[in-house]
Amino acid sequence: MVSKRLSRLEGHRRKFLAVIDETPECLRALHYAARRAKNSNGGLVLLYVIPEGDFQQWLGVEEIMRAEAMEEAEAATAKAAQTVRDTIGIEPEIVIREGAAASQIHALIEEDRDIAILVLAAGSAKDGPGPLVSMIAGRTAAFPIPVTVLPDNLSDEEIDALC
Repeated sequence: MVSKRLSRLEGHRRKFLAVIDETPECLRALHYAARRAKNSNGGLVLLYVIPEGDFQQWLGVEEIMRAEAMEEAEAATAKAAQTVRDTIGIEPEIVIREGAAASQIHALIEEDRDIAILVLAAGSAKDGPGPLVSMIAGRTAAFPIPVTVLPDNLSDEEIDALC
C-alpha cells in the first residue's frame, strides 16, 4: 500500500530527493533538485546509500570497512550539502543508509511522506544512462512518487532556466 503524500497539508512542504553517489551525473540531479526546492519553497533531501558490501569478514575488518564506508558517505554528503548552500542558498537534509539502492530509496520515500519528487540524471557513458536510471527503468514496481530524469547534456545554466 502506498502512503499518502503529506507535502500539501498545513505544516508540511514538498521535498525533492536527490541521491548522492560517485557518478558525475549526480551533480546535475543535485543542482536541479536544489533549484526546484528553492524556487518552490520546498525542501531538499540528500540520500547516500552505502552498498551492501561483503562486510562478512573477520569482526575487526568488518568494523573497519563499515567505518570507512560511513566516512566516505559523510564526506560525499557534506560536500554536496556545501555545494547546495554555496550555489543555491538552502540547507538540505542528509540521510545515509546501508543496503540496496532501490529498497533504501523506496523505504525513505515511505518514511518521509513529504518527499514528493525523486530527481535523477542520465549519464552520458556508452554503457547506458547510469546505475540509478537503469535501475528505475528496469524496476517492476514503480516508486510511489514521480521520478524526474534529466538528460545528460544540460548545463547548470540550462537547468536554472528550466526551474
